[in-house]
Amino acid sequence: MFLCFVLTAQEHPPIQIYTPTDYGAENQNWSISQSKEKYIYVANNKGLLEFNGAKWTVYESPNRAIVRSVKVIDDFIYTGSYREFGYWHHLKNGLLEYVSLSSKLSIDFLEDEEVWNIMDVEDFILFQTLKRIYVYNKKKDSVSIINSNSGIYKIFRIKEGVYFQKPKEGVFQIVNGQAKLVTFHSILKDNLLVNIFNHQGGILFQTEDKGFFKLMGKELSQWEIPANQTLLNDRIYSSIKLTDDSFVLGSISNGIIHLTASGVINYQINQNNGLSNNTVLSVFEDADNNIWLGLENGINCVNIKSPFRIYNDEKGKIGSVNTSIVLDNKLYIGTNQGLFCKTFNSNEKFQFISGTQGAVWCLRNINDTLFCGHNSGTFVIEGSKASLVADVLGTWDIKPIATHENLLIQGNYNGLNILQKNNGRWEWRNTIENFDISSRYLEMLNESEVFVSHEYKGVFIITLDTSYKKAVVVQRDTSVNKDVKTSLIKYKNSILYSQSKGVFKYEIKLGRFEKDTIISKLYNSEDYTSGKLVYTKETDKLWGFSEQGLSYLSTGQLSNSLKVNNVFLPSYVRNDVSGYENMAYLGNSKYLYGTTTGYIVIDLNMLKNSPHKVHLNLIANRNLKSSHENIFVDATEKGVFKNNDNNLEFHFSVPVYEKFSVPEYQYRLEGIYNDWSTWSTNSEVFFENLPFGNYKFSVRSRLGNETSENIEDYSFSIARPWYLSNIAILGYAILVALFSIFMHHAYKRHYKRQREKLLFKTKRELELKELENKEQAMRHNNEKLKQDIESKNRELSLSTMNLIKKNEFLNNLKKELKKIPDDKNLKNVVRIIDKNLNNTDDWQTFEEAFNNADKDFLKKIKELHPSLTSNDLRLCTYLRLNLSSKEIAPLLNISPRSVEVKRYRLRKKIDLPHDDSLTDYILKI
Repeated sequence: MFLCFVLTAQEHPPIQIYTPTDYGAENQNWSISQSKEKYIYVANNKGLLEFNGAKWTVYESPNRAIVRSVKVIDDFIYTGSYREFGYWHHLKNGLLEYVSLSSKLSIDFLEDEEVWNIMDVEDFILFQTLKRIYVYNKKKDSVSIINSNSGIYKIFRIKEGVYFQKPKEGVFQIVNGQAKLVTFHSILKDNLLVNIFNHQGGILFQTEDKGFFKLMGKELSQWEIPANQTLLNDRIYSSIKLTDDSFVLGSISNGIIHLTASGVINYQINQNNGLSNNTVLSVFEDADNNIWLGLENGINCVNIKSPFRIYNDEKGKIGSVNTSIVLDNKLYIGTNQGLFCKTFNSNEKFQFISGTQGAVWCLRNINDTLFCGHNSGTFVIEGSKASLVADVLGTWDIKPIATHENLLIQGNYNGLNILQKNNGRWEWRNTIENFDISSRYLEMLNESEVFVSHEYKGVFIITLDTSYKKAVVVQRDTSVNKDVKTSLIKYKNSILYSQSKGVFKYEIKLGRFEKDTIISKLYNSEDYTSGKLVYTKETDKLWGFSEQGLSYLSTGQLSNSLKVNNVFLPSYVRNDVSGYENMAYLGNSKYLYGTTTGYIVIDLNMLKNSPHKVHLNLIANRNLKSSHENIFVDATEKGVFKNNDNNLEFHFSVPVYEKFSVPEYQYRLEGIYNDWSTWSTNSEVFFENLPFGNYKFSVRSRLGNETSENIEDYSFSIARPWYLSNIAILGYAILVALFSIFMHHAYKRHYKRQREKLLFKTKRELELKELENKEQAMRHNNEKLKQDIESKNRELSLSTMNLIKKNEFLNNLKKELKKIPDDKNLKNVVRIIDKNLNNTDDWQTFEEAFNNADKDFLKKIKELHPSLTSNDLRLCTYLRLNLSSKEIAPLLNISPRSVEVKRYRLRKKIDLPHDDSLTDYILKI
């Protein structure tokens, strides 16, 4: 039972789509041609488009009119537009320049004439409008005109000559510059021609609405081919016969049709399954057999000779293809949405197999029985019917068990399960106990040991009991580390474990995994995307997948040695799901590779390493300080640039137009960056603010592992700045010489001044030293004087104390003597004592000692108080010594009371305020 929908997509060659945004011009593209450098030129509404494989450039026509036709002849690109035709040629800087032939030849165009076709025949170039054919003679630089009153629809060139159609009149041939009728058959008079071909010994006339007609001799008849019914339903506007004798027809509303040489439709591509627009205005085959389509809206390039064929699920009805297989002439594909099938090698639509909604994880042909591992369990597929045989969620993979033909082991979300065949029917038997880890990858080492790989837990080695009902031993292998997107597979009776560091083979004798250096060449750690390995048993190939493409291991034809082969198919163009890569053999060296949007068919027989060249297209120089406008330079001669013109941009390309062949570039700039850069898809590089010097820019390319035949070089130099020019250096030398002379004299003057300063300094230091010595001597004298003063003070103090003690003694003695009764002799003694108490010699001695100690005091106090008497001065000296009244009394031979009276009188004489201390005042003087 099938679902109600079918899938209408079909396999087709890769298609490269260029939108108006991509090429920077308007929608409609009327004609396409190619130069010997393999550059593509397109006649566009906005002007002439040039494409070098990396960059589109737009050149507007001189009169800003629509360019209707383009044809590359020799080194010139001829174009035709509204009342204008001429040619473009390359300047030395790589840009195109236009030369108007119609202006040069003074062509008098008819009203509203447009040049729709250009053709070269020997030394002539034909420019066809809808009313005339202008025949330009290149040698004579002259033009002749073929007129038609009824109009000229198109011109065609076949081996018999140049033909053209006059509507309602028939087909004509140009003979000696004149129109000669070939046939006026009603079919060719009443139907517009698309093209005329030489084919299978006759002439084919292709009409827009009635298909092909074959002219044999003078008989015109319908070319009876299988495609006629389709051709009658579509209006054809453009067509081309390819180098392999097949045809590509461009329709007005249904894309292109590829016919074989016998007229069988090989495939049809329209907007539903690959093209960007259904209206094909022009068709062109380039040097590499790619088919270019000028569309009503955009430009498409169909890689008709590509080793790849694409099945695109544009509407998302199928989903991501996880697995595929061919069995019993049916192609099965398992996706994240279910299982689909169709008759193999047919243009039938894929049909959904009922009951298989959900993700399909594997398809396995075991003894001619097709098993489907599914998210819902395990199905057995018979034709287009699916039968659920194991209702256990998530069947990752299914493997046979050696020596047990009626048993299968499968890995599920819940671990390992056993299927058993009873009475010719497969059914679930049991889940293996003691192991419940999800088993996406499993392989049988022998009939009792199973290897299971879990991405996050590692590799497990499980020993099963003889009944396959439980795990006896479960051990995790420690010889390899866990990693992301790993894989486990059996290849040539060896179990392989793959991860980012390489592929490891299990060595039974060692009981561990060891790295296999040969198989590890399937990918390297730098390009690692997934460790998934796929073995195609039919061709004995082991496939690996990396960022750069696919690799497969095969056995050599003359030996059993293993060889690694590469298929350049980068991950960013193949649209796969990393870790879920899958490959199935289709026969005739063709393989189906599943992607997220369908699948890719790879034909190894068509893979070839075509040599290619890299082109240095443009070199732009600009001074960022003054302008951002590029100045393009001659790439064929060495460049010499001013110092401030030191910003250079290089544009390079590989004119390869296959969708899956993405050129990578590597460059170096000797003189500053002497090592090659890393490979990159960028087709231009900009060097800013280069220092002066000599440079050599080199660029090379690679397609897959094939490096370009050539290395493009460009040598140039950047002048030294003005301040480093020869004149500037001479000036610097003169300045240095003058400066040296100046500095010599300056140093002489400097050293002379320094010597004078040194002499002055030395003299000054000597004087200071002398002054210092004098000061030291003075200090010494002052210290000596100070010591003398201190000595005098001590003498004065000692003298004063002696006087005080002597007078105290005499007073005491006098008092004692007076107590004795009157005695004349005692009176004499008393007189002697009084004489000693009033002895002026003692005062003179004291005064002399006091003056030596404080010689300015008496002078100062006399100046301050001239009215003081000698007795007052005597009292002042004793107060200066800070003696108390009791101590002063014996010195004056009076009582302490009398001393106080004297002190009072002294205060009066010197007008000392009552609150001030007399002693403090005397001490301050």
